[in-house]
Amino acid sequence: MAAAGPAPLLPAEAEALVRALQGTELRDAGGQGWLRQHECVEKLNMHAILSASAGQEQLLTELLVTYAKIPVLIGELISVEIWKHKIFPVLCRLEDFKPSSTFPIYVVLHHEASIINLLETVFFYKEICESAEDSILDLIDYCHRKLTLLAAQSANRQTVTPVELHPEDLASPSSMQELQKQAETMEFEISLKALSVLRFITDQVESLPLSALTRMLNTHNLPCLLVELVEHCPWSCREAGKLKKFENGAWHVVPPEDQVQMTKLDGQVWLALLNLLLSPECQRKYHFDGFNKSQLLKLRAFLTDVLVDQLPNLVEMQRFLSHLAVTEPAPPKKDLVLEQVPVIWDHILKKNTGKWEAIAKHQVKRVFSPTEEELKLQARRWAQTYSLDMMEALAPDKPRCRVCGAEAAKRCSRCRNEWYCTRACQVQHWQKHKAACNLMAGVPRSVDDL
Repeated sequence: MAAAGPAPLLPAEAEALVRALQGTELRDAGGQGWLRQHECVEKLNMHAILSASAGQEQLLTELLVTYAKIPVLIGELISVEIWKHKIFPVLCRLEDFKPSSTFPIYVVLHHEASIINLLETVFFYKEICESAEDSILDLIDYCHRKLTLLAAQSANRQTVTPVELHPEDLASPSSMQELQKQAETMEFEISLKALSVLRFITDQVESLPLSALTRMLNTHNLPCLLVELVEHCPWSCREAGKLKKFENGAWHVVPPEDQVQMTKLDGQVWLALLNLLLSPECQRKYHFDGFNKSQLLKLRAFLTDVLVDQLPNLVEMQRFLSHLAVTEPAPPKKDLVLEQVPVIWDHILKKNTGKWEAIAKHQVKRVFSPTEEELKLQARRWAQTYSLDMMEALAPDKPRCRVCGAEAAKRCSRCRNEWYCTRACQVQHWQKHKAACNLMAGVPRSVDDL
């Protein structure tokens, strides 16, 4: 009989982790208190994915709402985004900074991906969206920044190639350069997650505050931005005459018979457009001027019978665009209301502007230059957070050989961190793997081994 997969957290464990979530200072990123927050997010993230796959995510949703933790997560998301844009480049420029291991920096970079992944899993629920309260404006701005980056890259025909980092890469002399490449790859995947979060926000247009609608429709003109994504489709490219699409963290060659198949990401864009353009409240507030109208009418070329068959709701979009083409909608009615504005981004910038280099040097000295003993101690904590059985359960694909990329069935027996298809590949890789293996071999594989 097959062994049962890892189970989600017990209710008491999940509640303790949710209650422990709290905001941190930018200066403390990577420190001990910050790492405890990161561990909470990672465990909740893995719990959310396992619970969603089992249809049991209601408990986590209720906990996040009850303890008002969605604004905390949004604040942390924006804080680490600012760290990545302001502090990380300074670290990369410091000539005398040659870390023996860049994994502590990688953990900070990965924190943004962990939070947006958690939000993507739970924002499906209306009560989560409502519990964000005023911070929903900050999240809308965040999603807009990510989608603007996606649209700009696709318009310039820039394709992001995933870079897989391994422990020995993070300990090599060129590891800061490798880390920068990985940060670019993560940015692309984070932007795709932000698209899903934005679509879930648009699902709730009827209950969003007026300021949120104004921000999406007029401040950021999200309908036109979404049209650009339909036009350029950043998660699709042609390479050597073959169509490739990005799904589950990797680019895949699409067989000719599947090339007209709508992907999940295509669906997210169309559903967001349906929500923003067909809602009576949105139609009343959106300005259908000459430019906006011409951009929206570009969608008609993409609304083929094959596409509509896959998402029948698009029939309503076809009707709306046909009507828009022959009419001149009235300008939006101007409501005299006090508009709320997002505050998290501006608050963090105002508090830290002019201090970026000082913060980077503080973190180099206190956080990112650990001794070998401190690194081993931290590896022990990571081993407790990233259970190997849990990570394998969450992985979308079967393990691949570290050397040749073939499907692998053998694992390094000392560290259990690398996979190989044959003994020959393992022997070939040993010199590169040795240092990381020695570090990880002394780390307990589970909490029970401590």
